[in-house]
Amino acid sequence: MISVIGLVVLLVMVFGGFALTGGNIAVVLEALPHEMLIIGGAAAGATLVATDLRGIKAIGGGFVAIVKGPKYKKADYSAAIYLTARLMKMFRNDGAVAVEPHIEDPKSSSIFADYPQFLKDEVFMHLLTDSLRLLVVSTGNLSPHAVEDVIDTAIESHHNAALKPVERLQTMSDALPALGIVAAVLGVIKTMASIDKPPAILGGMIGSALVGTFLGVLLSYGIVGPCATRLKSVIDADGEIYLVVRRVIVASLKGQPQPLVIEAARTAIGPDNQPSFSEIFDGLRAVK
Repeated sequence: MISVIGLVVLLVMVFGGFALTGGNIAVVLEALPHEMLIIGGAAAGATLVATDLRGIKAIGGGFVAIVKGPKYKKADYSAAIYLTARLMKMFRNDGAVAVEPHIEDPKSSSIFADYPQFLKDEVFMHLLTDSLRLLVVSTGNLSPHAVEDVIDTAIESHHNAALKPVERLQTMSDALPALGIVAAVLGVIKTMASIDKPPAILGGMIGSALVGTFLGVLLSYGIVGPCATRLKSVIDADGEIYLVVRRVIVASLKGQPQPLVIEAARTAIGPDNQPSFSEIFDGLRAVK
């Protein structure tokens, strides 16, 4: 929601400031639809050339994420620690046979039922269940470092894929000023073709042409660029919960005592969502 408020403030300050300083806002508003058609259409066409349908859908989903913000809150990070720690404790104490039914059919699991917010997150579920499945099917001692490498690779691959919409938005942002110049040049060509018109009409046509340059710069540095930055921060924030899973599993495999497992997972969480040590420790005791 703060992003929407920021967009409103941006538009009010730019157009309101122009009107307050004596600018003729009517000239800008009259030219705006036509210039937007050229610039926006060119940007959309260039994006279609550079990506595919899946990429377009990802960009659309990115705008939804920008408005909604990170999907996980402070309580969800605590829940991720509880869930992973419970499964690792079961694996350590009761063996692979006890854990296997929970990871093979999480929707029927009594443990996963306590944390329904994760069942819809395919990345989270695959990361957790596949990592534990690796432990279940392995024979003999499995190196914690080998497991850590596998989890790191899975997280990195997901994160790189998740950042693709950011890259596309940033590319669009970089192109918009040039596309604004294209629209302005077309406006100048139109003006030159009407060179026999009175100065008042020519002035209005030149002003309309310059709206293209203005619009391209505004869209780039005022809207699309900041949207790309915001989306990256949302993706980075949501990615922290996968680090929680990684640290609980790896620390448990290394035979670390529970307080160290808790601290390893807790410190992977950013300050905005990081629970205190006592909150996690007391919560784990409550779910035993």
